[in-house]
Amino acid sequence: MIHDISKKISWIKKNPIILQGIFRGLERETLRIKKNGIFSSKKHPYSLGSSLTHPWITTDFSENLLEFITPPSQNIDYVLNFLQDLHIFVTHNMKNEYMWPLSIPHFIRNKKDIKIAQYGNSNIGKIKYIYRVGLKHRYGSLVNTISGVHYNFSLPKIFWKQFNKNAKKTNKKEYISSGYLNLIRNYYRFGWIIPYLFGASPAISSCFLKNSTKHIFTRNEDDTLHLPWSTSLRLSDLGYTSTSIIDLNIMFNDLPSYIQSLKRAMQTTSNKFLKIGLKNKKGHFKQLNTNILQMESELYTQIRPKRTIKNGELLSDALYNKGIEYIEIRSLDINPFSPIGISKNQILFLDLLLIWCALIDAPKMDKLDWLLIDKNWKRIIFEGRKPNQTVYINKTKEKIKLVDISKIIFKDLEKIAKILDSCTSKKLYQDVCHKKILYFQYPELTYSSQFLNICIENGIKKTGLILAEKYSHYFYKKPFSILDKNTLEKETIRSHKKQKKMEEEDILSFEEYLKR
Repeated sequence: MIHDISKKISWIKKNPIILQGIFRGLERETLRIKKNGIFSSKKHPYSLGSSLTHPWITTDFSENLLEFITPPSQNIDYVLNFLQDLHIFVTHNMKNEYMWPLSIPHFIRNKKDIKIAQYGNSNIGKIKYIYRVGLKHRYGSLVNTISGVHYNFSLPKIFWKQFNKNAKKTNKKEYISSGYLNLIRNYYRFGWIIPYLFGASPAISSCFLKNSTKHIFTRNEDDTLHLPWSTSLRLSDLGYTSTSIIDLNIMFNDLPSYIQSLKRAMQTTSNKFLKIGLKNKKGHFKQLNTNILQMESELYTQIRPKRTIKNGELLSDALYNKGIEYIEIRSLDINPFSPIGISKNQILFLDLLLIWCALIDAPKMDKLDWLLIDKNWKRIIFEGRKPNQTVYINKTKEKIKLVDISKIIFKDLEKIAKILDSCTSKKLYQDVCHKKILYFQYPELTYSSQFLNICIENGIKKTGLILAEKYSHYFYKKPFSILDKNTLEKETIRSHKKQKKMEEEDILSFEEYLKR
């Protein structure tokens, strides 16, 4: 079930320096709302810069769906403070608006009021806009406003070099990519720990309820629906979903097959999306194409391999040519108990889990493995806190209690925590381990349980607005710690100039650009 890694841990204990230099980055999404909770109908504020070219402040699906992006750093506090500075700047540049502090929005008056994000008249700006038009036609507008936090993580190159010393692979790109894919497979096997611990969307508005759901929800007076043991409905089929990785035969077993499956999905016509049509009667695009995936980013996964790409470069091509550079965790709900949507304790725990996933051997998987993985994730998402809850551990469908498997996993995590703490004078990683293991013995400590209790009492709308107002006041009073107003205002100006330059330098028609 879980391979013994005592020798690997002993090896790291003798060489703790190989874990020095972990890079981390954060991406946080949040909706701009009016003070009554309604979606903001205003365009992305000009004072925040160009959403196309600003490196740190942009938009996701809609004009009111902000996305904050931090540069990668080895310092956790730097990343968190950078993210907080972006929140401070945005708060001072919004008039009579708040940032919605939850993953799932509560309500809107009319779904037609959701304005798809605009990125100007450059060809790449039009691509980004039409891609989102396609998402609207394929999955609906409201579901695309669901927000999350993405955690970008990379292990030091020296770690992979030393880790690979006894392996057969000699090509740097090959052994690093193989290592990250091993990590990814293990994250799918055990990553349900994250929604169990940190899932914070156990309740939804009735507008998200689909007729086909088999779950029986309890309804509050304010139209809030919840399940008694759920953790993260954002990750369920009630949240944002696209074509299943199982259907696309994406197994993360090796880089060539992963890239091949991804490209096949982008080049294969979907009968379902073909019915939508490419253009409307006025000749306006309804989607970029009628393929299974319009673009690589349309594939919704809990974790995915990434690397830095150049303008106009496909991620799949960059991965093929240069290999995997880092991984992106996408299964984090907005933390409603943090003004910036994520806490330091969460990052510390993610570090431990991801290092552990890199060390554990992960056999290559087939569809049966993925079906069991899917069942485990759904079990935790819908009933994670259910007393004596179990998960599958092998193809024979043998089960183990969450509390029992957590003890096995945390035994390793505590050893890794001691090694990481040995390089400092603090016991931050060990403290996180000691606290989070209690969540399995006492499910009422989990984020989802704590948040659900508040929601049952106040409802989603009131809870969200109370927190939104609280955090708005917090950011107004908080001073900048890394960035400053002048730097951010200069970046705003620079981003608008860059967008204008891109629009002026376009020489291809949009149709020709799209073909290329």
